[in-house]
Amino acid sequence: MGLRRVNRETTTVRTERLDLVPLAVEHAGEMAGVLDDPALHTFIGGAPLTGPELRARYERLVAGSPDPATVWCNWVVRVRATGRLAGTVQATVTDGGRTAEVAWVTGTRWQGRGIAREAAGALVALLTERGVRTVVAHIHPAHEASAATAHAAGLTPTEEQQDGETRWELRLPPEEEPAEVSGPVARGGRLPGTEGA
Repeated sequence: MGLRRVNRETTTVRTERLDLVPLAVEHAGEMAGVLDDPALHTFIGGAPLTGPELRARYERLVAGSPDPATVWCNWVVRVRATGRLAGTVQATVTDGGRTAEVAWVTGTRWQGRGIAREAAGALVALLTERGVRTVVAHIHPAHEASAATAHAAGLTPTEEQQDGETRWELRLPPEEEPAEVSGPVARGGRLPGTEGA
């Protein structure tokens, strides 16, 4: 089938309860409140970013990867019933569109409602539908909620460790002609709490 192009105008993803909306700089104000809990950094270190810091980060992300072989894709997660943002999902697509490293974060106030599972599942489905054959996530071994999210999205743990985290992956048979991905940008390094469920 090949990887269809992803672009900012056509990649809002609707699930049963959520809208995954392409990241925009304007989301920084609300997202600073969503990501303001230091507990989101338990497994990755660091501290919450202020509104201006997050806005500067989003400006860099929206500008896109400086490497033309890497595509950053990032969405904010909106709870449709309330219209409020609750977290993010993101993917770094490489290998000619065949491999994506994914991550997710759900704000503390929205955890325990299955939001991360629903959003991460939708992200993985979108990527594989568009030609990605290997989906990877790195999760701290003690982060049970994030492991459950990865498992629900179809990933399984491997024996490989990187920086104290376990590599989880989903491998699908190769397609004949994967194409490029382009689109809403994301991931220039880890976001706060990217292993948060």
